[in-house]
Amino acid sequence: MKTAQRRKRLLTAALLTLTLLTSVAVRPAAAQEMKDDGNQMFRAVVTEVTESRSETRENGSVSVGQKLKLRRLDGEIMDREITYDGLDYDVLSTNEYRPGDEVFVTRNLNLDGNETFYIVDRVRTWPLFWLALLFATLVVAVGRLKGLRALIVLGLTFAVILKFIVPLVLAGHSPLLVGIVGSVMILFFAIYVTEGFDRASHLAVVATVVSLTMTGLLSSAFIGLAQLTGFESEDAMFLATSGGGAVNVRGLLLVGIVIGTLGVLDDVVISQIAVVEELKRADPSSDSRTIYRRAMSVGISHLSSMVNTLFLTYAGASLPLLMLFSINGLAPLGFDQAISNEMLATEIVRTLVGSIGLVAVVPISTLLAVKFLPSTAAVLRPRKM
Repeated sequence: MKTAQRRKRLLTAALLTLTLLTSVAVRPAAAQEMKDDGNQMFRAVVTEVTESRSETRENGSVSVGQKLKLRRLDGEIMDREITYDGLDYDVLSTNEYRPGDEVFVTRNLNLDGNETFYIVDRVRTWPLFWLALLFATLVVAVGRLKGLRALIVLGLTFAVILKFIVPLVLAGHSPLLVGIVGSVMILFFAIYVTEGFDRASHLAVVATVVSLTMTGLLSSAFIGLAQLTGFESEDAMFLATSGGGAVNVRGLLLVGIVIGTLGVLDDVVISQIAVVEELKRADPSSDSRTIYRRAMSVGISHLSSMVNTLFLTYAGASLPLLMLFSINGLAPLGFDQAISNEMLATEIVRTLVGSIGLVAVVPISTLLAVKFLPSTAAVLRPRKM
């Protein structure tokens, strides 16, 4: 027992060190990008609003234009005073800046050498930092050591996505293979760091990998059958143009579906294996068929709520899209025409494929646990987060 606990502490310490090293490795690249002067983005603070004008359009939307004085906060020309003239831009915006607001600004050089400055967005670093700090504090306060492990897994997940999945997809490797391998790496961290290194954890990994592979294959098949291009959003189009045509946007759509499904798969798998273990412990004399039937009864109840959760997650993310259909009156075009719109079709494929993987993992994990998990196995409890 002591050896197992010592092994778990060493594993946690090693992964924590890896997380810190990864975060240190990521920061210099970001900092170097911000230091590039040229036409790159930099931070500035609003020092004065010299003129402001708002216009209400026929549809009720409000366009706000301002002329601002800014002071640069970074780069080689720190503290330089610059002027932003937003009165001539016919852009729909509700951003109204005040002195003291920090913003991101880009500098463009005209053919005659004159400079033009554009405000890209507000700097939201500190509110997000405090929110993340509150989240981390609550996780550790409630989960204690297990909560700390969960934060370590979160950091490692970010590292896998940023340093493994994204670079390989951008390099032209198979999105399906990269997505599955990267998800398995994340799964290893999520299961073994938070739940321990035992037979129950091994079964959870196997069940999730099987379901995840099936989800990836289904995603690839139906993205092809529905002829989805991945260009359903402005972000995808901007990424494709910025990458010089080297970015596989359809592949990114596939990877996104696989990673998004992983987030709910491991929770269901762990719960099912825990149910089977408890049933075996409560009644060691029960045969495998009885335990499977009882565990599936619990899993089906859990499944209905998880499928609804997955749907609501995607529906919430695509709520502006649904409102756009309603505002533009696209529904009267007919059901087949409405769902054939690529934006809506993408969300349908994303939701249904993820739900299929979620449904499949319940009997898979239950069957594996019934067959290979002995009654004396250690308890693998669902994560309380």
